[in-house]
Amino acid sequence: QVQLVESGGGLVQAGGSLRLSCTASGRIFSNYRMAWFRQAPGMEREFVAASIDWNGPYTDYADSVRGRFTISSDNAKNKVYLQMNSQKPEETAVYCCAARDSINNSRRPAAYHYWGRGTQVTVAS
Repeated sequence: QVQLVESGGGLVQAGGSLRLSCTASGRIFSNYRMAWFRQAPGMEREFVAASIDWNGPYTDYADSVRGRFTISSDNAKNKVYLQMNSQKPEETAVYCCAARDSINNSRRPAAYHYWGRGTQVTVAS
């Protein structure tokens, strides 16, 4: 089993920055794919970013966040981060960390096997 716990959410002004953290515990393997998703009230869960290689530099981003958000990981600490810059009010949502037991990348929520409970991010206009 894998447990994921997010932290770092909060209230930020439009144009501001936040860094989210996801701490993984349990049977985490180096070939797991880690990702961040978000879900606003009344909306479907939306892909934000994925670390294609837990130990390497390969990443994938939704077009809406590319250039402003950065996903990174600290393998020694079993942590995944999401640095969010130039945030927009429409990005207010619960942000969740997810893990996929596969070497392949995916943007589909259904492809991820483990989920954290999420952390609320509110971007004020």
